[in-house]
Amino acid sequence: MPQGNATAGDGRAVTRRMLIDGELVAGERSFASLNPATGEVYGYAPEASIADTEAAIAAARRAFDTTDWSTDTEFRAHCLEQFYAALRANVEDLRALTIAEVGATRMMTHANQLETPFEIVNYFAGLTRTYPRTEDLGEVEDRGRTHRRWVEREASGVVAAIAAYNYPHQLALAKLAPALAAGCTVVLKGAPDTPLATLALGEVIAQHTDIPAGVVNVLSGSDIEVGKTLTTHRDVDVVSFTGSTAVGRQIMSAAGDSLKRVFLELGGKSAMVVLDDADFGTAAMFGAFSICSHAGQGCAITTRMLVPRERHDEVAEMVAGFMSKVSYGDPGDPKNYMGPLISERQRDKVHGLVQRAVEAGAKLVYGGEKVDPGYFYTPTLLAGVDPDSEIAQEEVFGPVLALIPFDDDEDAVRIANNSVYGLSGGVFSADEDRALAVARRIRTGTMSINGGNYFHPDVPFGGYKQSGIGREMGVAGIEEFLEQKSFAAVVA
Repeated sequence: MPQGNATAGDGRAVTRRMLIDGELVAGERSFASLNPATGEVYGYAPEASIADTEAAIAAARRAFDTTDWSTDTEFRAHCLEQFYAALRANVEDLRALTIAEVGATRMMTHANQLETPFEIVNYFAGLTRTYPRTEDLGEVEDRGRTHRRWVEREASGVVAAIAAYNYPHQLALAKLAPALAAGCTVVLKGAPDTPLATLALGEVIAQHTDIPAGVVNVLSGSDIEVGKTLTTHRDVDVVSFTGSTAVGRQIMSAAGDSLKRVFLELGGKSAMVVLDDADFGTAAMFGAFSICSHAGQGCAITTRMLVPRERHDEVAEMVAGFMSKVSYGDPGDPKNYMGPLISERQRDKVHGLVQRAVEAGAKLVYGGEKVDPGYFYTPTLLAGVDPDSEIAQEEVFGPVLALIPFDDDEDAVRIANNSVYGLSGGVFSADEDRALAVARRIRTGTMSINGGNYFHPDVPFGGYKQSGIGREMGVAGIEEFLEQKSFAAVVA
């Protein structure tokens, strides 16, 4: 896969291009993307202008309105299969890019940071062919005549897809693949902190697939006006956004002027409830390593650990013990489990939250330190956390676990639901029925029982409350990009 004017690992900066109307373009200006493990410039991405953005939207509009992309199911499946094969063929180049720009560990690129997201494309390639576009509602008698009724599902139109920095491939492909499967055209914009990862997907599409010009457009940039243009433009029919709840509110408000369809995958403050009959060692290990996954930069990570009050100190000691075993450092070293935070700005935010938590009465049991060079932060455990405190309510997006005591199952459910978020969660118990009874009372979109992994392309993912609107992946994922049209015809 071409790397612009340099290749990763040769000491020179990597450059990439945007994809607009079938052409790879450099743009008039560029901005730097840093390697978070070193703080040094890794590469440069084009700074999309408003003109670039409008050109991309116009190309997507034309491709949707004037070609047979939205109606040629077999061709779309073919293109998605090509895309999947090209991603697999270029996996090592994409792996090097993901490690260097995202700070993802090599281990994670074999899972949710890279290779697992490829399977989203494969899944929707298959679903393109099998998803029923027509639903027969049978016949009814009305006013002396027989009427045949049915529902057809058709593509919604032009999609503006905006992804966050933490899992750029997964977030982009979870929007791109179902939108294309549905027959939509797309303008995809990556996050300013990880633009090269998203631009690389556009290069793969342009160079290795038959996806027609204008069907997929990929932009990069840090100008807030580009995002505003994407979410308010009259030719955009659907907005799909992953990021902070604060920005999600702004997008929902802006899209309301034209009543666009909006999908939002936002923040989380998920609770892992450890009941009194659980295997505490297993739960402690799960909690410690989960919070350190991608340095805690995951919206669905369980960042609150709820434990029986009488076992609180014991569990705190166990969790701290496991955190001490978390290896961190150069994400390219396969021995390291945890990489850096994405930026100095994010590390300062995390450290500030930890310091304020201690000032508010939480006990710093382990960690709480910055590590240089790069933007590393030690695995951190705060114990005796007040469930109403800032650290228990605000999304941290760092390797910081808040340990909260509870009195009984009822109290655990109350604390777990004491959040504006509702994205994920988990329950540990020796009795699965008891665990399920607790889990079903927690208002959240996904739940793990005793460490079960729900994340897979065929499983809908999304949240309750201020964690978002709609679902990605699974059959629900393609339906976010489809409209329903009802028909009736007189039979006799």
